[in-house]
Amino acid sequence: MTIKFIRQVLGRIIVLLNFVFSPRKKKRSKVAQDKVNVETQQLTLYQFYLCPFCVRVRRMMTRLSLNIACHDIKTSEKHHADLMTGGGKRKVPCLRIEENDKVAWLYEAMAINTYLIERFGS
Repeated sequence: MTIKFIRQVLGRIIVLLNFVFSPRKKKRSKVAQDKVNVETQQLTLYQFYLCPFCVRVRRMMTRLSLNIACHDIKTSEKHHADLMTGGGKRKVPCLRIEENDKVAWLYEAMAINTYLIERFGS
């Protein structure tokens, strides 16, 4: 068995478990959720669908009711090229943050989740 095969199998199990045990979404008023939806238009998550660390970030997005665009860099050359050009590394998860005409690239699931909690958790 190769490492790639093991990762594929474990990734599929993690995605299945995430589907079965998906977290509860944060409830907000319509006005508050609309405001969050506008703010999340400035965010993009670059990811692999089967990556356990990416699943962790997507679970936090679900928990916080965030509508962040997700781009799988394995299935799209364009998104892969965007990540390499902007972020500089072929590493996922990576959150692209566009604020005040500046773009920042945030790597690591824990750092991304901390950012999302601090910005949208209250």
